[in-house]
Amino acid sequence: MNAILNQPFKNWGLQNTDRPLIIAGPCSAESEEQVMDTAQQLKAMNIEIYRAGIWKPRTRPNSFEGVGSIGLEWLRKVQKEVGMKVSTEVANVKHVYEALRFGVDIIWIGARTSANPFAMQEIADALKGVDIPVFVKNPVNPDVELWIGAIERIQGAGITRVGAIHRGFSSFDKTRYRNVPQWQLPIELRRKMPNIPMLCDPSHIGGRRDILQEISQKAMDLNYDGLIIETHCNPDKAWSDAAQQITPTELGKLLGKLVLRSLNSDNQEFIHNLEDLRHQIDKYDDELLNIIEERMKVAEKIGMYKKKNNITILQPDRWNEILEKVLDKGKKYDLSDEFLANIFKAIHQESINKQTHIMNE
Repeated sequence: MNAILNQPFKNWGLQNTDRPLIIAGPCSAESEEQVMDTAQQLKAMNIEIYRAGIWKPRTRPNSFEGVGSIGLEWLRKVQKEVGMKVSTEVANVKHVYEALRFGVDIIWIGARTSANPFAMQEIADALKGVDIPVFVKNPVNPDVELWIGAIERIQGAGITRVGAIHRGFSSFDKTRYRNVPQWQLPIELRRKMPNIPMLCDPSHIGGRRDILQEISQKAMDLNYDGLIIETHCNPDKAWSDAAQQITPTELGKLLGKLVLRSLNSDNQEFIHNLEDLRHQIDKYDDELLNIIEERMKVAEKIGMYKKKNNITILQPDRWNEILEKVLDKGKKYDLSDEFLANIFKAIHQESINKQTHIMNE
């Protein structure tokens, strides 16, 4: 892995400001020995920022919920004896005050908290007048505006070093991911907030070690600014989320395999060919819009007939027929079920919207 000359963290008080920024450490601080052992191994790899969970929000009670403030003493020891910056997650005002009291260098706000505007505002108020970098994880639910709002609340407190962490989104569907990445949502966040540095959390997206490399590489290919990866000196015996943690040695191998790509190129042949292909894309986009327009006109005519004959808008059997036919045909074109389902669900919803307008005229 060779750093790309891009410095999204230039004013963050770090020694190495090149992309990608790597934050590593265990899911949870479990003991002073475990914290120090992991930190020393990571320091030997030139990792600058150490992470460890002190308070762990768990879905159900009677699970390990973190060691509490005693773990902050261990993080302070990492600062003094190992020479790393330390970071942890805060979920409420008490956590903020404790983290600040023990001199934590960087904090991040978890997915459950970022989904709650009241909690975010309380944390923002607690941070007023404090000069500390803050990352905001995406909310558990796939809502870009909620994520943006959480970031804006922290900015509103006067915090200038604010970043985002993409850790995936909760889903009722069973997938290969612990939290479905839904890459289009962080892409949309970057479109709306281009100056916000973004990290990927492949540990929480994947939920298992064997796909961390794949997720990390995709994040780099999408021009993320860094990674936050759960790393434990003995992950198989971790007290929380053992399946998604790796050893420092495994982290080194993962980082060594990463391919980093530039955002731009001076190669004139590349630029010419890219412009030509983009022109073709623009042409096909215009054709798609024209076809969708024609399809909506037909949907509107169907809506008129339904209104005239007092028929409901939604016809479940017909919708199932369309979707099954599309998914079956998609196999021939090497298009994924997820992609086609998302497109045609959106088209179907817009058709319903058109017909609803006609029904209520």
